[in-house]
Amino acid sequence: MTTATGVPSAERGRGWEVPRELSARVPAEQRGPGLDRDAVRLLVSRGTSVSHHAFAELPGQLRAGDLLVVNTSATLSAAVDGSVGHARVVVHFSTRGDDGRWAVELREPDGRGTTRPRAGGPAGTRVRLPGGVRLVLEEPLTPEGTRLWWARVPEPDVPGLLRRYGRPIRYSYTERDQPLSAYQTVFALPSADGTGSAEMPSAARPFTPRLVAELVSRGVRFAPVTLHTGVASAEAHEPPYPERYEVPLASARSINAVRAGDGRVVAVGTTAVRAVESAAGADGVVRERRGWTDLVITPERGVRVVDGLLTGLHEPEASHLLMLEAVAGRAAVERGYAEALRGRYLWHEFGDTHLLLPAENPHTEHCSSNHE
Repeated sequence: MTTATGVPSAERGRGWEVPRELSARVPAEQRGPGLDRDAVRLLVSRGTSVSHHAFAELPGQLRAGDLLVVNTSATLSAAVDGSVGHARVVVHFSTRGDDGRWAVELREPDGRGTTRPRAGGPAGTRVRLPGGVRLVLEEPLTPEGTRLWWARVPEPDVPGLLRRYGRPIRYSYTERDQPLSAYQTVFALPSADGTGSAEMPSAARPFTPRLVAELVSRGVRFAPVTLHTGVASAEAHEPPYPERYEVPLASARSINAVRAGDGRVVAVGTTAVRAVESAAGADGVVRERRGWTDLVITPERGVRVVDGLLTGLHEPEASHLLMLEAVAGRAAVERGYAEALRGRYLWHEFGDTHLLLPAENPHTEHCSSNHE
């Protein structure tokens, strides 16, 4: 099976599915008294060797000289109620284009506080938004697609509109609405133009200030990058669309220095992988870059910079799994996911995490099933 963009689907050959009860319905800190964001589990894959930990044990899984690449994009209140004629819709604001238009997805309220898919378009469709704002659909984001459309919004301050009337995008597996703060990571920074991510760069969500301080005290370094994530395809699992990113000069230098030494470059989230790999040349040298990336990382393309990846758990159809295979190999991904299912790990943005690292040599490799 191949997607409309010509990228192989991740579902080919995957003989597993995620039971509905393994969807994380609320953030970790709401599951019991005294819990913090780091009260999630951490599956560690070193090659095909797997071990089980609490996320708070992450510092013990890394070593001095390692570098974590983190995404500083802040999450937007990207869902806004609107109407098309007499029909209620929810507009998901995805990405701002260079010409001032926004890529948006129109969805239907499902009566449970979440939404379901709605046919896109047609061109010229007018959407009434709060505050008297009118949004006009102009053309599909890609010739093959109909889910995301470029829309003209006469309101020049769309981020302000989202702050006034928006809420975080919420999917049906969650239990209730959450405040925007629940969708911000400890690394999130406001951008100068008010833009950000339509959906949280969720791999970094379990980090707390205390855990960051412990990592720094152990000699683990951080390299900030920015990639503003668009609206995911919750039902169709399409490959990512072009997204805006930036790799600062200081981060590029830090990554190159680690690669020249004996440290490992570990990306926190698939968004961080996409950003840093987009800034790397064929020689593996990372350069200061900003702009748009349409890079889709597959096992065939491979990775040039990243040695490891800390990420959430993805659906079997998700194109992100191809990126995981590019970083760690298919055998490691399959073994890790089999262990995650057997261990009843939790999926999605409030769920558990998976750290994929290169296999260690036989003298130091952990046993293949260390349950803690």
